Amino acid sequence: MDDERESLYKARQKRYNDVIALALPDRVPVTAAFYFFPGRYYGYTVKDLMYDPETLLDLHVRVTREFKPDVSQSPIVNTFLGPTLDALDFRQMQWAGRQLGPDIAFQFVEGEYMKAEEYDHFFSEPMDFVVRTYWPRISGALQAFENLPPLKNFTGFMGHGAFGMFASPAMQAALDAVKQAGQEAGRIGYYTRLYEERMRQEGFPTQGGGIALAPFDRLGDYLRGTKGVMLDMYRRPDTVLRAIDMLLPLEVETAIAMARKTESRFVHIPLHKGLDGFMSPAQFGKFYWPTLRELIIALIKEGLTPHVFWEGDCTSRLEVIKDIPPGKAIYRFEATDVFKAKNALAERVCIRGSVPISLLSTGTPEDVKAYCRRLIDYVGKGGGLIVDASASVDDAKPENLRAMFEFTREYGVYR
Repeated sequence: MDDERESLYKARQKRYNDVIALALPDRVPVTAAFYFFPGRYYGYTVKDLMYDPETLLDLHVRVTREFKPDVSQSPIVNTFLGPTLDALDFRQMQWAGRQLGPDIAFQFVEGEYMKAEEYDHFFSEPMDFVVRTYWPRISGALQAFENLPPLKNFTGFMGHGAFGMFASPAMQAALDAVKQAGQEAGRIGYYTRLYEERMRQEGFPTQGGGIALAPFDRLGDYLRGTKGVMLDMYRRPDTVLRAIDMLLPLEVETAIAMARKTESRFVHIPLHKGLDGFMSPAQFGKFYWPTLRELIIALIKEGLTPHVFWEGDCTSRLEVIKDIPPGKAIYRFEATDVFKAKNALAERVCIRGSVPISLLSTGTPEDVKAYCRRLIDYVGKGGGLIVDASASVDDAKPENLRAMFEFTREYGVYR
């Protein structure tokens, strides 16, 4: 890295660190989660980026050079997914070039992947449930695992006969799929590290790191499904509480391990079911916030920075969610009233966002500048603001995105 890029890297890193700590930076930082935007901007499809890591890496370097965010968002883990999904014949997602057209972003497939009557199995033998029941349901390539004997039987003497269960063609194919998925996961890790190195050489810090979910979301998104977990809150509330208490330490341990592996202090926490449109304030206080707060505080104690993405509207939760240590986390808002958020959270947490993606996709550069001016004047007063889109900018007009970056850099200076 030459002296100029090293100087830019240090300035951007200090700006980002200062704004998170609620100190006053030299100006308002600005960034975006580009993800599939570079493909559409430079003439590639979603499928291209999901399957070709070299192209994905090159395009993100190009778009970062052009728009110059204060911190870059690593696209690899969330974008270079095609080969791993193929290897597993993954059923919890539809993606470009397979179930969807070549230029359609991937979609999660909602489902009840753990039945209500299977809670006891999950509690008593969680790994057995995952390997023999859950994996075969979400992965066509691992369906043979449903024929395995209970995993607790493997604790005895492992003579040659114990491995006969792996001799069938179906089981051999499943083991090959696991091997291939592992190899593809290794490539994801390799290109993640390569991206971070390239960004540093270009003078841009990277916000990569770990990923975690609110324990309630882990249960509701991946296991019980939206309908199932909603009914469970009424029919078996104690069971739900037991499940999320069980999932909490797993979320903490996994997030810490991921962050340490990437040498990043950030942990991304996207939130789904704790918002105003799904559960009442009383349910939020009982089922959602306590374990989410414990997750946030546990990560902070490890020296990590939770980056909590409140997808949807959580305006009614603002007085509750401010109960975390000050200057230690980022709250990114999608549809929450960000001006009310500033009133509630000004001395507690850094606010990221929230230029509406609808404005970036359908408005004009002048519309974007007007919104950013209002955002900087009110939410940026005294610091604590990172200007960003309300969601990933896949469909943003390039001229609108450019207006967001250039206006923030010019106008958002603290004097």
